[in-house]
Amino acid sequence: MLVNILLIVLSSQSVWSRKSEPSLSEASAGLFRGSDKYDFAIEVPAAEMECFWHFAHQSGSFYLAYMVQWVTGMANNHRLFVTVHSPEGVFITSRSEALGQMNFQTEVTGFYRMCLGNHYNQFGVTRVFVDFGVIYESFMESEREMEEGEEVINSTLAGIEESVQKLQNQIFHMWRHYNFARMRKGKDHHILTSNLNYVNWWSATQSVVIVLSGYLQLFVLKRLFRTDSSRPRC
Repeated sequence: MLVNILLIVLSSQSVWSRKSEPSLSEASAGLFRGSDKYDFAIEVPAAEMECFWHFAHQSGSFYLAYMVQWVTGMANNHRLFVTVHSPEGVFITSRSEALGQMNFQTEVTGFYRMCLGNHYNQFGVTRVFVDFGVIYESFMESEREMEEGEEVINSTLAGIEESVQKLQNQIFHMWRHYNFARMRKGKDHHILTSNLNYVNWWSATQSVVIVLSGYLQLFVLKRLFRTDSSRPRC
């Protein structure tokens, strides 16, 4: 518990960060309400932290999924310390595992900070696959509330729009599960490649050792039966 508190304090300090934000100005930010997502892989240096800032409106469903794919150097701990803070700097949630998912409702509009800390490995680089984004389930409902009082010319069109929005949200959730499966596939591929390289190197090493051992044995046996031609025979 004390270690997690210290890591949270470290995550609040100044670190290298990246931002993802809408191209619209803050005045017209209300127009940017579509669900957005990002997925990529990143290498976190030893004993360091990488942070990302993602813009989200209020009443959105924020999700973050990550998976440690491999570690290098002298690293033997696959755990990663991940924290999420609100735009006001308030701590929201954290995980200290090699694989984790976080889901919460955004209560404040602004940039949410996600930090990936490789504090458990002091001498090894950690490669992490990250998938995060925001889903606005109540987007159509909020639009209908804003347009309350206006005459609906075509109720069929409104129903089609609502169905399309629901379909888009369902596709978005399917894409999340696909990315999570892609994380596992990438990790399994790295394990298989690593095992293959390990077997190949050890097989080559053992082959060299066997050849050298046979040559040395032959050399020793040859020395045992060697005769000196200059000495007279009985």
